[in-house]
Amino acid sequence: MSKRRDIFLFTILIVLLLCLFGFLGKSKPEAEEVPKPGVVASPKIFAHRGAINQFNENTITAYKIASEENVDAIEIDLRMTKDNVLIAMHDETIDRTTNGTGRVSELTLRDIKSCVTLGLYNGEITMEEIPTLGEVFQAFGGSQKFYIETRLVYGETAMEEVLVRMLSDYNLLDKEKVAIQSFSVESLEKMADLAPDLRLTLLFREGEFELDKALEVDFPVIGMESTDVTAEAVNALHSQGKEVHVFFNDSETMEEQQEKMKQLNIDGYFTDNISYTKRLLGK
Repeated sequence: MSKRRDIFLFTILIVLLLCLFGFLGKSKPEAEEVPKPGVVASPKIFAHRGAINQFNENTITAYKIASEENVDAIEIDLRMTKDNVLIAMHDETIDRTTNGTGRVSELTLRDIKSCVTLGLYNGEITMEEIPTLGEVFQAFGGSQKFYIETRLVYGETAMEEVLVRMLSDYNLLDKEKVAIQSFSVESLEKMADLAPDLRLTLLFREGEFELDKALEVDFPVIGMESTDVTAEAVNALHSQGKEVHVFFNDSETMEEQQEKMKQLNIDGYFTDNISYTKRLLGK
């Protein structure tokens, strides 16, 4: 009996040891590696509405000053007139930036051309007419890259076909010459259908950034306001191969925010002060 018991206990011991070593030797499942975003070697500088710290925003002169400072692109806001002409204008109305009043969409080009933009620089009042998009293109002759913002007109994608025809007419249907940005997914999708070679940027309004949505959409660039930018968001977007372009709504804190953005390794700056951003980035 004793011998049988010893054999039984020895067998149990061997089984337990085999189980133990088998458990210890089992390799743990490897955690999925998240690609680390690479350092952005040369972030891009975009002249927000032109060189607006030196001349009236969205004017030929402001764009020319910016171009002479060798920015990567000039940012142009588009609005469409009542007679379907695209002009360079940020606001829904012309009240803030000109000597006129009214909604752009309710004014004809003739109405628009009867007004001038107004500014105050170095104690002097500056005036210049509101340019059409065609006039902007004519002024540069294909020598300057443009970063154009589209938007819905009365909730409809009305300006995209007009824009693409103009880009074609001026030989600008080229991602090396033009990029498109919009807060409207619908507008970007229309542009993707009409001009599939152009790079598209989905913009998020301040306080409305959604990382899940930014990761989900099929656009190569995401634009957001500086106070919404986090290391988590930048790293996640970079891991997907997407670029992060940042705009700055508060001119009082812009320099401080740009320094922060440099630490967060963003890809592009919409700047109101080109010379400051160039110094910051060592350009």
